[in-house]
Amino acid sequence: MPDSHKALTMSAKFITRFAPSPTGYLHLGHAFSALLAFNMAKKFGGVFILRMEDIDQTRCRPEFEQAIYEDLHWLGMKWAGPVMRQSTRLSFYQKALDKLQSRGLLYRCFKTRKEIAASSKDLPLGPDGPAYKGAPLPAKEEAAKLKAGQAFAWRLSSHALQAQYEKDLSGLSFHETNSGPAGEKGDIPVDPSLFGDIVLARKDTGIAYHLACTLDDAAQNISHVIRGQDLFYASHIHRVLQMLLDLPTPQYHHHHLITDAQGRKFSKRDQSKTLQSLRAEGVTPRQVRKMVGL
Repeated sequence: MPDSHKALTMSAKFITRFAPSPTGYLHLGHAFSALLAFNMAKKFGGVFILRMEDIDQTRCRPEFEQAIYEDLHWLGMKWAGPVMRQSTRLSFYQKALDKLQSRGLLYRCFKTRKEIAASSKDLPLGPDGPAYKGAPLPAKEEAAKLKAGQAFAWRLSSHALQAQYEKDLSGLSFHETNSGPAGEKGDIPVDPSLFGDIVLARKDTGIAYHLACTLDDAAQNISHVIRGQDLFYASHIHRVLQMLLDLPTPQYHHHHLITDAQGRKFSKRDQSKTLQSLRAEGVTPRQVRKMVGL
């Protein structure tokens, strides 16, 4: 982290961030989340930071990143310090992954998403789908697959986690200053089994979101994570990673999701109306704020 950024964050008490992935153009849902974080930082005399979560090199594009800067400037937003880009921090993520691996908390999973989906009827349902739990392969079988160049994911072993940290996990919690999807508030007990054996790294995208996000929030001294309720349950695994890697724990504020006329949340995959298209239609930043309830 640049020295100027480090000095800035260490001197502030309320630090929050907006961390989009440059895999498409921003839509109204992004505008709401970014403006809410920006407004809260301003209200509490804090710091608002912009971070680019650009580790997915198969989908991230420079034009999308540039469009994010343009959209946020158009909305009247400014951020402190240089923009952290995850693509420049791969060695930091690898060190954390190596630390977890050295403790016997990770294993190589060679099952494909298709194979796990096919067996999903036998798996408990987690927030992101089937909560898969597996185990390391026998050494010879694993060596053969590695020699054959088969792709694998590093998964956090639920079994090893419970065996080594049962006492620590029993009192683990995170603090919700707003509310979760089911109205959860205050101190939320952590349930590490929600996601099964969570993926922390893949061959195609490298380090996974959960590990990179947790490490970045710590590196930027984020005191308040402000994001959508669709990420509320991810806080359970983020809190576990904070415990395992001895990282500080921010407070969490999960906001409601902005939806379209049919009640569906805006999505890049659904080609939801972008801020760029609204701007081209003559919509003003003030109108955007009104559209998202701000």
